[in-house]
Amino acid sequence: MKHGKKYVEGAKLIDRSKLYDTAEALEVCVKTGTAKFDETVELHVKLGVDGRHADQQVRGAIVLPHGTGKSVRILAICKGDNIEAAQSAGADYVGAEEMVQKIQGEGWMDFDVLITTPDMMGLVGRLGKILGPRGLMPNPKAGTVTPDIAKAIQEAKAGKIEYRLDKTNIIHCPIGKVSFGAEKLGENFTTLMDAIVKAKPAAAKGQYVRSCVVSATMGPGVKINPAKFV
Repeated sequence: MKHGKKYVEGAKLIDRSKLYDTAEALEVCVKTGTAKFDETVELHVKLGVDGRHADQQVRGAIVLPHGTGKSVRILAICKGDNIEAAQSAGADYVGAEEMVQKIQGEGWMDFDVLITTPDMMGLVGRLGKILGPRGLMPNPKAGTVTPDIAKAIQEAKAGKIEYRLDKTNIIHCPIGKVSFGAEKLGENFTTLMDAIVKAKPAAAKGQYVRSCVVSATMGPGVKINPAKFV
């Protein structure tokens, strides 16, 4: 595979045979983020679980102390007093049946997070085939189905992210921007990894954290020693 000039230059900063400490890995990762835009730094964690089994699922949500550096567009589907609460909390779009119809009929998807209340799930459930594949279906475990819709919106705006296994038992999550610097990225990293470790299923056997890699959007991966998370 051919890589661009900046990727190749960034790769020269990394010792491929080394498992880095977190702080050093993030320092190197920041140095590789030399694109003209503010690159996102992502964490990729391979876990020793089998997500095909319900008792080995790893999923949850956490508010990063420094946010993600990304502005989040929130759609709140609710009714009654919750409409005003959602608007006051900063939701970008608020509605009920008309928003569901807009998504179904027009293919409208100009939002990053959908938050709703339990009483609206019968309505939102109609969007399962549209939202599910995009990872946008609200879920109580992620805090996006909740009676306290205002709090959920405020947390999402503050940098709340959802972590969950993909089909290969890897969790992929943003932990901030290159411009944050290694220290703030480190605090976000620690918060997220602590949550993932605490979410270890009782049914998981053997080494839980198999590998841990951080990378900037356009940069190569930097391996972190997974032993510290055992």
